[in-house]
Amino acid sequence: MSFGIPVGATAVVGLGVSGQAIIRHLAAQGCSLVALDGNPDSPGVTWVRTHYPDVPVWAGDLAVLDLTPAAEVVLSPGIDPHQPVFEAVRERVIGEIGIFARHLPASMPVVAITGSNAKSTVTTLVGAMAEAAGHRPGIGGNLGVPALQLLDEGDHDLYVLELSSFQLETTPSLHTRVSAFLNLSEDHLNRHGDMVGYRAAKQRIFLDAQHAVVNADDPATWPDGEPAYEVILFGLDAPGEAEWGIISDAGGKLWLAHGVLMVMRLDELPLQGLHHYANALAALAIGTAMGWPIDAMCSVLRSFKGLEHRAQIVGEFDGIRWIDDSKGTNVGASLAAIEGIGPTIDGQLIWLGGGIGKGADFTPLAEPLARYARAVILFGRDAALIEQALDGVVPVHHADTMVEAQELALTLAEPGDVVLLSPACASQDQFRNYNERGNIFRDKVIALDARRHR
Repeated sequence: MSFGIPVGATAVVGLGVSGQAIIRHLAAQGCSLVALDGNPDSPGVTWVRTHYPDVPVWAGDLAVLDLTPAAEVVLSPGIDPHQPVFEAVRERVIGEIGIFARHLPASMPVVAITGSNAKSTVTTLVGAMAEAAGHRPGIGGNLGVPALQLLDEGDHDLYVLELSSFQLETTPSLHTRVSAFLNLSEDHLNRHGDMVGYRAAKQRIFLDAQHAVVNADDPATWPDGEPAYEVILFGLDAPGEAEWGIISDAGGKLWLAHGVLMVMRLDELPLQGLHHYANALAALAIGTAMGWPIDAMCSVLRSFKGLEHRAQIVGEFDGIRWIDDSKGTNVGASLAAIEGIGPTIDGQLIWLGGGIGKGADFTPLAEPLARYARAVILFGRDAALIEQALDGVVPVHHADTMVEAQELALTLAEPGDVVLLSPACASQDQFRNYNERGNIFRDKVIALDARRHR
């Protein structure tokens, strides 16, 4: 069947959650649309045909299409803009966040947050802080609700958006009150080619920013050149003036601090560990840039129990704690978990890792595992690559599945130890996604605990 792009139409490529939000928004604007998806079995194809029967739909190989008649090509985040099919229309390619920025009222404040890790947690914290400060925030982006859906809801007085590198690389301009770049570690190199390309995509979050929040401990997050906007630093050391960090009082207690002002004791945080402290500091830095009351923000921190599958305690029995960090899908995330949890426990770690490594270098895991781990149990496709990278610094065991790894962990762990699932890999070799992986881990922990009482 022949298929042609109507002249002057807006082509929406990728019909998942973001693609559907794009179509809803642009259809309401009266745009002439055509919907494209490389997967003939995509549920989004059926959705478009049901809800927008007048919109032409192509479901199949995108490479055979001629996109040059389109006035604009709007890509969902999962669509790689570097595919040859987009070469002839490169200057007309944009993403959902670019459309969001174009249609956003000029006076509407936006907080945008990116980073290789912790961006969902910090976005959630900042959204809660905005509510505590009396706002009606739209919270989403890469986290949950698409940005255009939030915009169409029309009842928000600011937006707090988690943005991925995939979203940012197709964003030509982004007007934010505050842009935050939390950290950078190796990830998505199969999409961006190398760390230079990956960082460049992340750096786009600073386009037209009024304030930038960056990590004092990670210079890769700092803006290039001489920025025209205010740059606010957060980090785990003593802060400079107007920065956020950690200081000690006369009695040796550690505090979250804004310059020399001690704001909140670390032991008041429900979530303990260096990575949790960094998340709290990042959120406070963003909130102060927005002008929110410190007391309101600290109240949020005191009640925040974390997100599912992010260093979440899912069980404790026989003196052994089980932590689900299934969202640790790259080396940087797992490093943060290992280095954050390792120094805070009485015993040692039993680390469960493995899955699809996405071409990552696993050698940075060796040093902290040698320091904090009693044993490593590997499963999944790239287990052998991880073992090779660890180079014998810690005892390594193998299991065919994660559940088998948990059974083995129970035999290896001693009272005071933590069994940490933080795989440093994607999950799709054995699971649908990291959520399923984490849920199965949690359910197995519950089953192991129940087995003791039979």
